[in-house]
Amino acid sequence: MATSAALFIPSSPASFSRAASISRSRLLSPPFLLPIARPLRFRRVSSSLAPSSAPSPVLDNSPSPSKTGKWQWNFDGNSVNVYYEEHEGKSAGNAKQILMIPTISDVSTVEEWRTVAKDIVAREGDVRCRATIVDWPGLGFSDRPSLEYNADVMENFLVQFINASDGPLANSEGELVIFGGGHAATIALRAAGKHSIRPASIAAVAPTWAGPLPIVFGRSSDMESRYGLLRGTLRAPAVGWMMYNVLVSNEKSIESQYRSHVYADPENVTPSIVESRYNLTKRKGARYVPAAFLTGQLDPVTSREEFLQLFGELEGKMPILVVSTAGAPKRSKAEMDALKGAKGVTKFVEVPGALLPQEEYPLTVAEELYKFLQEHCGSKS
Repeated sequence: MATSAALFIPSSPASFSRAASISRSRLLSPPFLLPIARPLRFRRVSSSLAPSSAPSPVLDNSPSPSKTGKWQWNFDGNSVNVYYEEHEGKSAGNAKQILMIPTISDVSTVEEWRTVAKDIVAREGDVRCRATIVDWPGLGFSDRPSLEYNADVMENFLVQFINASDGPLANSEGELVIFGGGHAATIALRAAGKHSIRPASIAAVAPTWAGPLPIVFGRSSDMESRYGLLRGTLRAPAVGWMMYNVLVSNEKSIESQYRSHVYADPENVTPSIVESRYNLTKRKGARYVPAAFLTGQLDPVTSREEFLQLFGELEGKMPILVVSTAGAPKRSKAEMDALKGAKGVTKFVEVPGALLPQEEYPLTVAEELYKFLQEHCGSKS
């Protein structure tokens, strides 16, 4: 998710105090804003449309997991309870282990992967699977402590979670397959390039590398100063909550963003989805990770060249699938288009959708992911 059709980036703390006290309509009108031609967007791209009979739209009733749990992540003196789900089919024994990681956003949640997980684990083809979906620390149903979140912190979590001897993925080294959306995919690729994790393969579903503000306004020293001011204000005890409620934590804003650019088809945005995401924004500490993501602190790289290099460094080391979307926002689409035919990309496909294809068109995405598993992960009996 992004913030709005236009975003106020003040040049002083006093401006923030005034902005937090005015109505949303005033906040989204001149002279307070840097106007943007279309709503801020932050991930996805495309190229060749994958064959699909009829796109399978979002399923409103999210399936229940086989098991849920909390894993403790220790970082910088903090013990953070991280929420995860396990999904298994009838034949769970000797199954390929898949880790599904949600797209990082204001309202990131394991819910976006549930239908894909249920579909894949229920298949009884030559590759049988079990799936674990994990919420990022600071997002979803995980604890949300006031950490100084950045890409290194998120990568640290991912590496610890995958390699933990007491975690749900224990003993999966060399066999683990990672499905990640948006920034999650890019962070996983960066960790794999450092040999901090050793997955068998990675599927990057609409991978991105730039947060909502940097991809629109760039990273000049002046803009970085403004991002820092916005980030600090969103983290502040009183005015931060006020600003967060205006920009993110209200149902009209969430519905508007989903209908305008998170989903490709506005008719797929249901009241239950909006309510679910709104509830996430009301959890204690909800604003800390969005403040970092919005202002580019969670960006794994800072240029397209570095983005492509992450894939290129894994050439010949593991199969990599890129799943793009036909309705991706313009700037993110340009970054993903650069991946078609790029070094290290084993297969590039396009599916219907915009920013969350795994949630909006889960069965179509599941079909592409399972075909990739059949092609590159061998037979499991």
